[in-house]
Amino acid sequence: MTFRVRRVTTTRSGGVSAAPFDSFNLGDHVGDDPAAVATNRARLARATGLGPDRLVWMNQVHGDQVVVVDEPRDTAVDATDALITAVPRLAMVVVTADCVPVLMADARAGVVAAVHAGRVGAQRGIVARALEGMLAAGAQLADISVLLGPAISGSHYEVPAAMADEVEATLPGSRTRTSAGTPGLDLRAGIARQLRELGVEAIDADPRCTAADPKLFSHRRDGRTGRLASLVWLE
Repeated sequence: MTFRVRRVTTTRSGGVSAAPFDSFNLGDHVGDDPAAVATNRARLARATGLGPDRLVWMNQVHGDQVVVVDEPRDTAVDATDALITAVPRLAMVVVTADCVPVLMADARAGVVAAVHAGRVGAQRGIVARALEGMLAAGAQLADISVLLGPAISGSHYEVPAAMADEVEATLPGSRTRTSAGTPGLDLRAGIARQLRELGVEAIDADPRCTAADPKLFSHRRDGRTGRLASLVWLE
């Protein structure tokens, strides 16, 4: 049996949150009205056709903790940055506003993962840890496909030269130059290289840059702002 894999990424349109979270903010930790966030999350659940009890959220901490989810839950998974499941129609959700949402799946084995990969988490190996967790759950390297969702691009992610060197040392392929010619980071490039070196071949990247696209939330561009959601599940 081969499952159908669904991957969804939201934009900032279509919700009820007021500025500066306007309007489809899905993060419950950014200072938005909790009632507005709840309404937005309910809208997302309806739009996916899954229902609110079939979306699993996490309280992300820029770490390397991976959690396997085997049933619906009514609270977020605490202090983790990657969720794995083999349960059909149970969506793993990651929220971002510049960090890289990594949506991984093995349609043949029926295993998916949603990963929050910011600079710190990517350096700590969260993507590699999630891949290890998928393999432990029965996935096969040859069957894993990955989507790197919208994130800040190397053209806009300016960092000190020492930081760029530090990230490059642990996540080769990340160091780049911004459009202004200053040191920068392209985390999606570094993560893609890491995955290829680990044996994953099917890697796609959403070309959108959160900092450049006003339809997306960007913490670096706007400061206090909302969060996008990226989901992956099996049908």
